[in-house]
Amino acid sequence: MNIPKYINEKSNIIKLVSLTAIFALVFINIYKPFSSSSWYPVSDFKFFVFSSIIILTGVLVVIISRIIMYFYSRKHEISYRNYVIWVLCEILFMSLFYTIYTIFVNEDMDIMEVFKNSVKNTALVLLLPYSALWFYFGWIESKKRLEIIEQGEIDAAEYPKNISFLDDKGILRLSLQNSDLLYIESDDNYVVVHYTVNGREKKYLLRNTIKNLETMFASSTIGRCHRSYLVNFSRVKVIRREKEGLFLELDAEGVMNIPISKSYQEKVSEMFISQSFKNQK
Repeated sequence: MNIPKYINEKSNIIKLVSLTAIFALVFINIYKPFSSSSWYPVSDFKFFVFSSIIILTGVLVVIISRIIMYFYSRKHEISYRNYVIWVLCEILFMSLFYTIYTIFVNEDMDIMEVFKNSVKNTALVLLLPYSALWFYFGWIESKKRLEIIEQGEIDAAEYPKNISFLDDKGILRLSLQNSDLLYIESDDNYVVVHYTVNGREKKYLLRNTIKNLETMFASSTIGRCHRSYLVNFSRVKVIRREKEGLFLELDAEGVMNIPISKSYQEKVSEMFISQSFKNQK
């Protein structure tokens, strides 16, 4: 899985670098890590001035790293695994910087002990603000989408891959990427939404009718193939004829074949051909 796009937006990168610099400055002046108390035997105010310069120099590692990540992400997707490795590299390089500086101002210190403490303190300096901002950015993004949905102003060009499921009272209950939805099954006054997470089928019970959802998704890749089923035609792999009739085979393993009613056969054929044509473009 790839990290969310908003993580590498310019405004969010600026916030991340700024908060990291502020947090590092406060951290170093309160807890005196990196053996910083031995850097300069001066007053607290002068120490604050000197430490500000050193911290801002160290934060250059983060600035350079995030600039590289920003331009890299314009052409490549960044997975969670790669992002974790990237952050570990930031911690390593910043630790090396503070280790070299500490040994430079105090040659009598044990270099391995200094490096070990630098790694521990740098991890705190970076991971705490990083974690806080990940939750903050996610919360802001969710809030934006909820406001757009509640106002009924969903821009198809801005959110082309998102499918929002509202209950019979108009309250948002589930939001999926189009590529994750498989099909929707009728269950009296409820529907069961079948979707995939990391290739595994999941289900969600929603209080609404399949008729309401059919109307809601009229201009999407989701269409009716049976009185009890709506199918995401972007996931349909094959239309197959068997003794019992026509069935839709989806592209996920272990998922049941969806039956096609005679009354929907023409419409299903049109949607399948249309979607196949779009996929070939």
